[in-house]
Amino acid sequence: MSSSPNRLVAVIFGAVYLLIGALGFLVTAGVDFAATDGGLLLGIFEVNPLHNIVHLLIGAALLIGGLKSVKAAKTVNIVVGAVYLLVGIVGFFIEGSALNILALNTVDHFLHLVTALVLLGVGLGAERDERATTRDTRTV
Repeated sequence: MSSSPNRLVAVIFGAVYLLIGALGFLVTAGVDFAATDGGLLLGIFEVNPLHNIVHLLIGAALLIGGLKSVKAAKTVNIVVGAVYLLVGIVGFFIEGSALNILALNTVDHFLHLVTALVLLGVGLGAERDERATTRDTRTV
């Protein structure tokens, strides 16, 4: 794997989200699949089985993208970052309602926003001038 910031962030975040998704099942025994109230992961993050599956899918996408190529990592970082930005914002409005099928709580919203900022920051900011740099060195 190259020293690409996109690949590194995708692999690290992917592994963390896979771990969080798996650990979530330890606290969701007896919780309905899409319950609006879930078990507490690490004592503060509310999760239900659907939320755990989403974490596993996000983790797998990030890990696979990070291991595949810089382009794949960059793409998955931007897409997941954009989705997490949306989920982070929308979460504040659906908390406590029947629409909260992922059992999101306030701590989740802030974590999703931080994740979004990191993924979008790296995805949009790193390696964006790779082709321009290559052209510049050929013309010098």
